[in-house]
Amino acid sequence: MVEEPFKTVADKVGLSEDEVLKRIRNLKEEGIIRRIGAVFDSKKMGYASTLCAAKVPKNNLRKFVEVVNSYPGVTHNYRRKHDYNVWFTFIAPDQETLNRCLAEIRDKTGVTDIISMTATQTFKIDATFEL
Repeated sequence: MVEEPFKTVADKVGLSEDEVLKRIRNLKEEGIIRRIGAVFDSKKMGYASTLCAAKVPKNNLRKFVEVVNSYPGVTHNYRRKHDYNVWFTFIAPDQETLNRCLAEIRDKTGVTDIISMTATQTFKIDATFEL
């Protein structure tokens, strides 16, 4: 870990930090890059996480999504073509906090049919790209 990661990249590839940032912005705008960031093993850090599926009435969809997305522990949120039409992942410092936040979401939105599916086994795919 370094304090100025984009400067480190710039130095390694022979560009200015501003040029590296400009190119990254362009790649993000073009949809080539969606996200740049670290990936941590939250379980090893003591965090609790879950995948949730919610059955949200169409007339409540916008409010539900806004409430869910207001929580910093929500890492992904997708609409699905299914009775359970909103799926999101949630991470919290512990199981108690996770349960409390999901209860708050139910109370704030009126959507009570939210299934929490905690992983029992983790599968990771190592994708490495030579550039």
